[in-house]
Amino acid sequence: MNVLSGLYGRATELRRAWYGRHPHRARRLDRPVVSVGNLVVGGSGKTPLVAALARLLASAGERPAILSRGYRRRDAAAGVVVVSDGEQVLATPAQSGDEPFMLARALPGVPVLVSPDRYLAGRLAERRFACTVHVLDDGFQHLRLGRDIDLLVLSRADLDERVLPAGRLREPLTAARAAGALMVPGSDEDREAVRSRTGAEVVFGLRAHYQPLRELARADAVREDAGAPRAVVAVAGIARPQRFFDALAGLGYQVVRQITFRDHHWFSARDVTAIEQAAADARCGLIVTTEKDAVRLDAHVARAVPGSRGGSDNARSTVQWAVLPLELTIDPAERFASWLAGQLAAARRRRIEAAA
Repeated sequence: MNVLSGLYGRATELRRAWYGRHPHRARRLDRPVVSVGNLVVGGSGKTPLVAALARLLASAGERPAILSRGYRRRDAAAGVVVVSDGEQVLATPAQSGDEPFMLARALPGVPVLVSPDRYLAGRLAERRFACTVHVLDDGFQHLRLGRDIDLLVLSRADLDERVLPAGRLREPLTAARAAGALMVPGSDEDREAVRSRTGAEVVFGLRAHYQPLRELARADAVREDAGAPRAVVAVAGIARPQRFFDALAGLGYQVVRQITFRDHHWFSARDVTAIEQAAADARCGLIVTTEKDAVRLDAHVARAVPGSRGGSDNARSTVQWAVLPLELTIDPAERFASWLAGQLAAARRRRIEAAA
């Protein structure tokens, strides 16, 4: 296994070095590209960072568009799928993938496009939506598209990982040197540990903020009673489910049952029935899941919840489904905003100079 990891790691190093020596082989869009990526397989917090970045860019007067490959979508059409035109969501989760759909629903005003060819998606975003900047989701290894700014999410736990297949690293830790800035979840101590290990000059922190529970099918806030911790059954089909379970416990919920599925699992009606039966067996009336899982659960749950989107007025649900929303903030916010504005200005100057 270690031999295979060594070969895999060396191959990724050679690939990155080749693109470094041949920058003209990467296709370049007319507008600046900000890439958000990571080094590990799944579960790093890229998608919440993409959402935070899009909001920041929009508040600064930019017109961002999000470009995604639509990983593990069930109905993969050829060409570009416009998940959102900024006005409304136009695709289903199966057509877009769970994370692009989640972003489209959470970011009104921001176009979201899906395609394995992110250059093609970017060209469409520039022509059709007049975007001024692209946010490339999961783009650190997508070297075929030229990037102006690489933001790399790197946690302290990632420092102890090994390269695939022995570990979860897509590339050796030395690849972090190619990033414009490292984005480190957790405490100040976590940030300094990553800075020390990688030698990175530009490091920002990421802080997770959990919002009040909302009902899955209705999107209304869940009523919370003061007093004893509320018992919940926690359901997660994400790469690192323990983080979600720990977050619920940290918020004061009593997690009486943890139910896990593989990352990006497409739930069936049978899965939902089994989960609800597990809640009944645990004498628990509240099931809580993640925002990403909610995208793949919503249609099944809605059919059983009165007054919900697609729900039957005659239906009766014996259990309440809820979502734990997560938002990320970048720390320190003002310094990051200033740094990002400077990087975008430099990228635009380079385009002007290249065209002269």
